[in-house]
Amino acid sequence: MNASAKPSILLVEDDLRLSELVSRYLESHGFCVAITHRGDQVMERVLSLVPDLVILDLGLPGQDGFSVCRQLRTRYENPLLILTARDNDGDHVLGLELGADDYVIKPVEPRVLMARVQALLRRSRAPRRADHKLIRFGRLSINTAGRSVHVDGQPIALSGGEFDLLVHLAAHAGEVQSRETIFQQLYRREYDGMDRTLDLRISQLRRKLGDDADSSPRIKTVWGQGYLFVPDAW
Repeated sequence: MNASAKPSILLVEDDLRLSELVSRYLESHGFCVAITHRGDQVMERVLSLVPDLVILDLGLPGQDGFSVCRQLRTRYENPLLILTARDNDGDHVLGLELGADDYVIKPVEPRVLMARVQALLRRSRAPRRADHKLIRFGRLSINTAGRSVHVDGQPIALSGGEFDLLVHLAAHAGEVQSRETIFQQLYRREYDGMDRTLDLRISQLRRKLGDDADSSPRIKTVWGQGYLFVPDAW
């Protein structure tokens, strides 16, 4: 995106009144917003507009939001924020698994939504380190340049958010990382005490990496403090 241009957003929402309200609010704060109301129109609009960020509802006519999310992640690399009334961990996990960068439950205060949008845009613009660093802990190998993970030589499929979280924890192996620190450094926003995104990503990481958090934790929950990557447990 041109530094002088307004950030562009594609809002995918079938509630006409809500889409108009959200659009007006974001535009009043310096965003350029396009709207589509159907899931089966999203890919075409994204490829045409190439927005800096997509806000995606789940309950859409034409094609449901999860299918749209899956399809988008094959050709669209910019931030994707799910905005939905579905308030359950199963949908939240699936959304993150399919590549969503954040998940916001309706109803949401406009200023909170805008803060999430701004945080995602800051993350997407942050320069990535160009080093070809390989991080190893026993059976675990993390290639930060190729953004790949292997355990016992076998590739582990992680979402972008899961990979970034694993790299952060591994880079601070042996040090407890508080939720507040992780939210500030990875998500570029303050932890509000309610957001379940980090907990769900930790759970998914443990499952994918074969981490038994009860008997032999590799990513350990330190109650009241945060999470600990145990370097000798791999």
